[in-house]
Amino acid sequence: MLISLTIILIITLPLIIFMALSPQFGGIASQQQKVQNNQSPQFRKGKFANINDEKVDMSGGNFLAMIKEQFKSHPNTSPEVLPTVFDIDSSDIANYKGDFRMFWFGHSTFLIQVDGKTLIIDPMFGQTASPVPFGVKRFNKQMPIELDKLPKIDAILISHDHYDHLDYGSIQKLKDKTDQFYTPLGVGAHLEAWGVDKHRIKELDWWQSIRFDQLNLVCTPAQHFSGRGKWFSDQASTLWCSWIIQSSEKNIFFSGDSGYGAHFKAIGDKYGPFDMALMECGQYNELWKEIHMMPEETIQAGVDIGAKAVMPIHWGAFKLAMHEWTDPIVRASDKAKQENMPVITPQIGEGIVLNGQLPVTSDWWK
Repeated sequence: MLISLTIILIITLPLIIFMALSPQFGGIASQQQKVQNNQSPQFRKGKFANINDEKVDMSGGNFLAMIKEQFKSHPNTSPEVLPTVFDIDSSDIANYKGDFRMFWFGHSTFLIQVDGKTLIIDPMFGQTASPVPFGVKRFNKQMPIELDKLPKIDAILISHDHYDHLDYGSIQKLKDKTDQFYTPLGVGAHLEAWGVDKHRIKELDWWQSIRFDQLNLVCTPAQHFSGRGKWFSDQASTLWCSWIIQSSEKNIFFSGDSGYGAHFKAIGDKYGPFDMALMECGQYNELWKEIHMMPEETIQAGVDIGAKAVMPIHWGAFKLAMHEWTDPIVRASDKAKQENMPVITPQIGEGIVLNGQLPVTSDWWK
């Protein structure tokens, strides 16, 4: 018995020390934040939960199937020829005063310019979607613009605290360029641990909105989960969400990560229609369909919220699931044709302007 305990300590103690001393794992909620979390209808039995408590089924059979999937051979999960990346000019960003414009950085990261404001959504500019440097690597080492060259960012919106959406290294380079952070409940603890003043952080619950000068930002539901592995017990200790960005002329929906559910119709009924839906489409599998949509569901969710057009996101940068890397956009495009839903597919770093007409984009992945 003593030998077994010694072996366990030898294996786990270095890991515990590493996690305790490594800032990328994030922070822990303060007492004030815990009180705030407890007041949320989404906070039940000490954890945040989905509307109908949806979660991935990790029972014996599904767990074994998931492990088996990881060891199977899955071809074409990464591109043989790297996607083209458009360069972004920092002076162009700093001086832009035109219509709604956005730049996609792959996966779910965007730079958006609207009503004279420059926003970033889900800041993941790092090369590794992991707390360690040997984790899942980005397809392209080149980025459209280096963070050091970005001009002032008026606000950063975060959908949840997973590594592929909230990157420690990116926040370190962005925090002094940014006036304001908007997050779902609890995520501010990570930002505070990384040196962001708490007065620059606004945490919202589902269905809460906040004015940011001329913009209205709405925190809306998603069907997902959270956790960065801090002390092995932080799963669902922060909330996850989707976002609505409303300007004087444009209404934009950003899904964050989400399984398909009735919340999309509820969002559409309350805040639709939308000029554009940036909708999760990638890193899916039938084994975890509760928390990530299948591509056909991506388009149906766009229909549900009343989108005039959909841009499939959450693909094109990382391999976090076993499907072919182009499978998300191919399947979503096929479904969109059936539903007569316009789809836009800009390349990474390509500027897209919404000025009353849908931008023309190419099937660049072919």
